[in-house]
Amino acid sequence: MVLTFDAGGTNFVFSAIQGGEEILDPVTFPSHADHLERCLDTIRKGFDHMLSRLDQPAVAISFAIPGPTDYLHGVVGDLKNLPGFRGGVPLGKILENQYQLPVYMNNDGDLYAYGEALGGFLPEVNRMMAAANNPKRFKNLIGLTLGTGFGGGFVTDGMLITGDNSIAAEVWIISNSITPSRNAEEEVSIRAVIRNYRAHAGIGEEETLTPKDIYEIASGTREGNREAALFAFESMGRHLGDVIANLISLMDGLVVMGGGIAGADRFFMPALMKELNREFDFRRHDPIPRLIQKVYNLNEEAGRKELSEISGKYIGIPGTDQQVYYDQEPRVGIGTSRLGTSRAISLGAYAFALNQLDQ
Repeated sequence: MVLTFDAGGTNFVFSAIQGGEEILDPVTFPSHADHLERCLDTIRKGFDHMLSRLDQPAVAISFAIPGPTDYLHGVVGDLKNLPGFRGGVPLGKILENQYQLPVYMNNDGDLYAYGEALGGFLPEVNRMMAAANNPKRFKNLIGLTLGTGFGGGFVTDGMLITGDNSIAAEVWIISNSITPSRNAEEEVSIRAVIRNYRAHAGIGEEETLTPKDIYEIASGTREGNREAALFAFESMGRHLGDVIANLISLMDGLVVMGGGIAGADRFFMPALMKELNREFDFRRHDPIPRLIQKVYNLNEEAGRKELSEISGKYIGIPGTDQQVYYDQEPRVGIGTSRLGTSRAISLGAYAFALNQLDQ
């Protein structure tokens, strides 16, 4: 049994996981992000609350926290969304001393991807392939979180790729071809949606807006500039598609998206898919597809059906009665989380802790 928590700038979500399943309902406490002692008290309060409800000991604490953080040594750096952690705070050792347990920390985007790879999107897609009697199975996953920031993680064949400095998959700082002067996060985040809505609607900072407000305006259930709302999500989709196209070219795997803005997929997915499936047109008579792989939207029934259908064939091996399956069309899928972002992060934290203990 492993204790976990998801360290957000506004709230901390605590959980206890055993056998890959949450054994208690998660609890949420305000993070008090701008005050270190109050923030540490919240963390202790959360873990004490979980431990008081358990009838067995935990083997580790494992949690997600954004960078800059030295995950290997458990030192939290100057976090933007947790300003109380300034100058380096040895949170790992603080918790190890408090609870006498091994403590593991990792990036929330990494743990989100890990959780989706082990118990969410990736096995779900493979079950779909098996149900269709398609022999193809996926082993690689790109997990992306869309919210206050833009995070990510890469998993290949059950292994989380962390990099030599524990900062692999820092997708937020990737450049993009649509707005080259800005990094990806500035166009794929809550602030990007709000900024683009304001600019297109011609309104200033005096009106408070949330992504939910803009989603409802786009849906037609709230008063506002619907054209501007649709534009804000379409712009996000184009930029996100540009980033994902590059990631698919590098990783060649499924893509799953979570986080608060992922719920607006019906507004940004069309632009995203258009970007993934467009062509490079510098050759006037011989355009090149943006991707070698064909990408299918797994949020739609048509996309799920097309990805799972058997498009290859079995080829006989001369002189034997053996056959090999051959599919000359590389395919991957993209969709939003069914597991839920916090649950995927908790599951990833649990699996990461057990993996570290085994080593």
